[in-house]
Amino acid sequence: MISHEPILWNDSFLTGIDRIDEQHKVLVNTLNEANARLATNITRELLEQITRDLLSYAIYHFETEESLMQEYDYVSLSAADADKHRQEHRSFSQQVVALREGLRDDRLVTREELLSFLNNWLVNHILQTDLLLGKFLASLGYPTRA
Repeated sequence: MISHEPILWNDSFLTGIDRIDEQHKVLVNTLNEANARLATNITRELLEQITRDLLSYAIYHFETEESLMQEYDYVSLSAADADKHRQEHRSFSQQVVALREGLRDDRLVTREELLSFLNNWLVNHILQTDLLLGKFLASLGYPTRA
């Protein structure tokens, strides 16, 4: 079995927006817990539970970000970044839904495939797309941590 290292939270993930950063920490912890649970026992039921829980929280998180984007008029001031951000959210959700549908049709995904996809997506989305949003919000006076 291939070892998959947990994501180690560090300051490079901080957007400066506490609400977003706290939700990112929950997502990272959720992925790390999934990594640990999948290390010993991979069943369809466990994969379904992990993808269901992750998708549910991710959608909640996406709604938070998109609400802030709307409230601070990210589209008008940075249309390309806002469109890219929303599209990444939709793409992630569609990919997780496709994984879930595959599980129902007995197409199991390997632990490595699932964790690589989830970890890579989350890290890249935070370090690129979400950091831009954080800088944008901070530039308009959104309260950041002290």
